[in-house]
Amino acid sequence: MGLNDPRVAASLNNLAELYRDLGKYAEAEPFHQRALAIREKTLSSEHPQVAISLNNLGLLYRDQGKYAEAELLLRRALPILEAALGSDHPRVAQCLSNLALAYDYQGKYAEAETLHGRALAIREKALDPHHPDMAHSLNNLAQSYRSQGKYTEAGPLHGRALAILEAAPGPDHPHVATSLNNLALLYRDQGRYAEAEPLLRRALGVQEKALGPDHPDIGLSLNNLALVYDGQGRNAEAAPIYRHALVILEKALGPDHPNAIIVRCNLDKNGLSGIPT
Repeated sequence: MGLNDPRVAASLNNLAELYRDLGKYAEAEPFHQRALAIREKTLSSEHPQVAISLNNLGLLYRDQGKYAEAELLLRRALPILEAALGSDHPRVAQCLSNLALAYDYQGKYAEAETLHGRALAIREKALDPHHPDMAHSLNNLAQSYRSQGKYTEAGPLHGRALAILEAAPGPDHPHVATSLNNLALLYRDQGRYAEAEPLLRRALGVQEKALGPDHPDIGLSLNNLALVYDGQGRNAEAAPIYRHALVILEKALGPDHPNAIIVRCNLDKNGLSGIPT
């Protein structure tokens, strides 16, 4: 088996995904890039494995805050998968969701909503209604609604998604923590701070147990909890939580990552940078 064998690409892809799951994005990137290069060299440019590598590298770029680069790769992957597998295949739905999330992060909410809706329709047709991927589509569409202020539409979708994920893969899975975070953000936007806070505390408990204390997802949850405290005027409680979030995100992602910048701005705009911890 040579260095350019497709089986090497598969191993590189799997190793990269392991690093990405651990939040080690810098370590994951060269493995995904090598896997893509091997597949582009040894397979047809229209081969589904090329699309999978494009999709996975696009997800990594999204996690790194490189949203425009992620969009380009995902836009390349989508027509390959549609041609190879058919427009109603669950893998197509996954790619649609990923591209839609790249749009969300760039503020292209109308485009994102359309793609999230397509992905949900495919999954409703192809999957059991209690499949975890159904929950992901429901969550994603709800997030697009929330970003546009469509809170009435978002709420039931978040509730359905959380119920599915709590049943499978179970209440202690990181995906449940993500769903709890999303519902808490909706409550925060609606001024329902007392309902948001316990959801975020529960999410943090799940993440700390499943991911470890330094995972970037914990930094995001801490930021969201601090935002809830801010909304209630509990600035002295929010400040050390923001700082804790910032330390985690800067260590894991670097000081120039969009998520680290957001937390830093939250500290500054609320006048919390001078409050002692």
